[in-house]
Amino acid sequence: SVRQVEVLRGPSSALYGNAAGGVISILSERGSAEPYADARIAVGDYGYRRYQLKTAGAAGRLDYLVSLSELQIDGYREHSEAENTQLNSRFLFRFSDNTELGWAISATEQPVSKDPGGVTRADAAANPRAARDRNIDFHAGEALDQQKLGLSFKHAFPDGGDLQPRGYYLARDFRNRLPFTDGGIVSFDRAFAGGGISYTRSFGLGNMQHRVVAGVDHDRQRDDRQRYDNNSGVQGALVFDQLERVTSTGFFVQDEISVSDRLAATLGLRYDDIEFDVVDAFLADGNDSGTRSLDDVSPSIGLLYDVGARHVLYGSIATAFETPTTTEFANPDGSGGFNPSLEPQKSTSYELGVRGGLFESIRYEVAVFKIDVDDELIPFEIASSPDREFFANAGKSERRGIELSLSAEPLPGLDLALSYTWSEFEFDTFVDGQGIDFSGNTIPGIPETFAHADISYVHESGFFAAVDALYTDDLFADNANSAEVSGATIANLRFGLKKTIDQFDVEPFIGVSNVFDTKYTANVRINAFGGRYVEPGPDRTVYGGVSVRFRYAD
Repeated sequence: SVRQVEVLRGPSSALYGNAAGGVISILSERGSAEPYADARIAVGDYGYRRYQLKTAGAAGRLDYLVSLSELQIDGYREHSEAENTQLNSRFLFRFSDNTELGWAISATEQPVSKDPGGVTRADAAANPRAARDRNIDFHAGEALDQQKLGLSFKHAFPDGGDLQPRGYYLARDFRNRLPFTDGGIVSFDRAFAGGGISYTRSFGLGNMQHRVVAGVDHDRQRDDRQRYDNNSGVQGALVFDQLERVTSTGFFVQDEISVSDRLAATLGLRYDDIEFDVVDAFLADGNDSGTRSLDDVSPSIGLLYDVGARHVLYGSIATAFETPTTTEFANPDGSGGFNPSLEPQKSTSYELGVRGGLFESIRYEVAVFKIDVDDELIPFEIASSPDREFFANAGKSERRGIELSLSAEPLPGLDLALSYTWSEFEFDTFVDGQGIDFSGNTIPGIPETFAHADISYVHESGFFAAVDALYTDDLFADNANSAEVSGATIANLRFGLKKTIDQFDVEPFIGVSNVFDTKYTANVRINAFGGRYVEPGPDRTVYGGVSVRFRYAD
């Protein structure tokens, strides 16, 4: 039920706020003018089963979409079973051509999500499907139950102004088992609510056109968090109990200026004020209650110049402000409260690029970037709490690189897409809490080169096929750069046939993941204790299914 995914690279603080070093915006499908009902089933290796029912349409002024899906999988590795049921619904009511109200209701139930854990490279090579013994012994994994309601209102004024208030409420019940005894079971109930309002107006001033958006956001999060001993998967004594509250207020303004027919500029400014408050309810080890207040101003500027012949030059300087989350603020010594030595991460990003078209069917983009980061948040583990991440600031670091992309349609129905990234991310100055100097080392978890290729073909008969390949270079798994994880190239294939029979669209499909049965690491656990950096990825897997859409008659 996803209609569109937008990826905004680089800091986007002006509109999106705290931690917006980049934004992935996922937009749900909208109601259809032609009502329909979908049924979809897919099955595959390692117990993969996915079922979905979806309906969408329009009834007068109301558009609607409702999707219900269920996923079950045994998993490639031992102790990696998962179950997930999701409801996603979106409604839009148009009062008039200028006024509309939208609301979305979603729910997720995830009763089973087992964690096989990270293993050493030697263990992964010997038996990539094996789980870590401790993860099995302590029944490591998590369960989640979540509901969310979102509301949005939009009104367009006759003078060209656009007012958009919005609000949401989220409730989450979370439970996690970690592979150690002391505080190894985590439980919290979260209530997360907030909203905001923005006003957009386009107008002329002198010889320039302006499009200004200004607004305010306000969000509140409340976590009632407990930790218990994990006695081989059985809940033991309470060892941690605290109430965590986060309040965030942000003010923003952004002006998009058409300086001339060829030159445009974007100026942005945001102020965020965030307060963390903890009330310690477990006083046997002392009172760790406290408050931390963090705030920052994030300016940005961007320029775009149309050089003609479908080519555009652009550049930007932008800043981002990222506070630790309540989980990242945890104290490595096991006490309550918030880690007093952990500071927010701040960055300044510089980007210069060119994009455009060649001939009629080729699009390209080339961008070079540099990001200076102060107090970068780096995860690590300790011996007493394996598989639990704590965080430290890394002094100063620098990220620089180049990104290339190319897309083309050489023949009708045939689409090609290529992308390549080269990057060099290093610690400028970083001495950890044990006095170890990592200055000059490569930041772990990020490959130097990364490439992706995708080819898809759709024939007028309804036959379709797609193949993609992803290359990831070697990367370091620890701050010391002493542990290296090998890169790999993974290729995937998918093909099928779409046919229309009266009011039915029938689409059987078959897919093969990891076509060449490559051994690779699906996930790297950064700075994991005991060298357990590796989570092996599945070997060649096959799946298939069918989708049937019924289009209601007029």
